[in-house]
Amino acid sequence: MSKAEFIEVIKNRGISFSLDELMEKHTTFKIGGKADVFVSVKSEEELIFSVNEAKKAGIPLCVIGKGSDLLVSDKGIEGAVICLDGMRKIDISGDTVTVAAGTGMQALCLSLQKAGLSGFEFAYGIPGTVGGAVFMNAGAYGGEIKDCIVSARYLAKEGNIAHITAEDMKLSYRKSIFQENGGIILSAVFKFQKGNPDEILEKMNGYLARRKEKQPLEFPSAGSVFRRPEGNFAGTLIEKSGLKGERVGGAMVSKKHAGFIVNTGGATSEDVKRLIEKIQKKVFCDSGVELKTEVIYIGR
Repeated sequence: MSKAEFIEVIKNRGISFSLDELMEKHTTFKIGGKADVFVSVKSEEELIFSVNEAKKAGIPLCVIGKGSDLLVSDKGIEGAVICLDGMRKIDISGDTVTVAAGTGMQALCLSLQKAGLSGFEFAYGIPGTVGGAVFMNAGAYGGEIKDCIVSARYLAKEGNIAHITAEDMKLSYRKSIFQENGGIILSAVFKFQKGNPDEILEKMNGYLARRKEKQPLEFPSAGSVFRRPEGNFAGTLIEKSGLKGERVGGAMVSKKHAGFIVNTGGATSEDVKRLIEKIQKKVFCDSGVELKTEVIYIGR
């Protein structure tokens, strides 16, 4: 099966797609060239069908949510991009919550607050989808996905739907087994504690206020660019190296938080990559610490 046949099969199935889709419209960095085929799925069935057909066609495939941790090549993405942002569902049963992978983190936080469920306040303000958060074991302010997740369902590389418990997910700082096994997260089950909705909202708003105060939310970015080095903070090391405000093209080290690279307007993927390399070299030269990226680079 060719790419043209894949497109025809998707079209006949009634699945939404576009050709030569600019990925800058689908990343929080607002950077990225064209994807050959951009498929927007709204259900597990559409996702599984699209993935299987792409594999049959032998075309490259990547799956994204809201593109909050991605840096996409200026040359775009070969093959198919499957976006699961449309797979949104939250099912609350007592203190147990089942969430579809495409559900936004903000939507989940607000639903939990209304239901009087506590333990996810730390995530308020984290961009992206639940699937992406599980994939990266997202966290902030002392909380992480691993603190509240119970299990997940995923589409295995072999094509079958598999279940996995939190204990088997290998969850650690910004890591999970899904980064190793090629599985595509379909849904996740979480467990929370009963709480007072007003107190939960107050806590959420407190975290959001801290984000607005300390993070450059006024510019497009991919959040923290670097993983936290052991016993230190990337932003602190970058600031000590005098790199706040350092620029390459339209990409700049944030003057508010040195751990962020922001798109000041018209930044390219190459600008960001060159700035990352510049930061890594200077910090290593000054402190001997090797900064590793948290941002995921995809594309040609």
